[in-house]
Amino acid sequence: MANELLNKELTSLADGLLEAGCIKFGSFTLKSGLTSPIYIDLRRIISFPELLRKIGAAYLPILQGLKFDRLAGLPYAAIPIATAVSLQGGYPMIYPRKEVKTYGTKAEIEGEFHAGETALVIDDLATTGGSKFEAIEKLTAAGLVIKDVVVLVDRQSGAKESLEQAGYSMHSVLSITQLLDHWESTARVEKHRIEETRKFLKQAG
Repeated sequence: MANELLNKELTSLADGLLEAGCIKFGSFTLKSGLTSPIYIDLRRIISFPELLRKIGAAYLPILQGLKFDRLAGLPYAAIPIATAVSLQGGYPMIYPRKEVKTYGTKAEIEGEFHAGETALVIDDLATTGGSKFEAIEKLTAAGLVIKDVVVLVDRQSGAKESLEQAGYSMHSVLSITQLLDHWESTARVEKHRIEETRKFLKQAG
């Protein structure tokens, strides 16, 4: 998948992410303390409704090949994405809370669901897979079955392999390799930035 040419819809989406500042090139200090030549901030998409609509549509071809009862958007960045997918595909949605409510229903999962149903996890970005496992644990503890995780961008830093070892399948709309290849071939990003990023990702991986 990594080296395939992107279709028209995905090239438009890739360029939209760049234009909206969701993917930046430069020098950024990551949570880990490492200095990265690329920074991915998909929380920004909420300020770009047309881009969010395109993102919602881009998940649908993947979802059509999977079996599930409802979407489970992961807080916080993927909740607007899952909502966009839900609206365009007509899929019911739930989401696991980051913090459990200490009042009212004390719900750990928001939305309607029934134990035994299959929930498809929607997230924005896949790096190592750690945050996915935390959410899956909450969902399965509530009696839901998880088989698939679908993300917008796969950073190709081990998440797919980690999830597969645990028995889950991960699917991505775009991979970081596809994005870099596209922006290099269309000269949307300077060549030295692309090369720097490829080198960093290889070392980090």
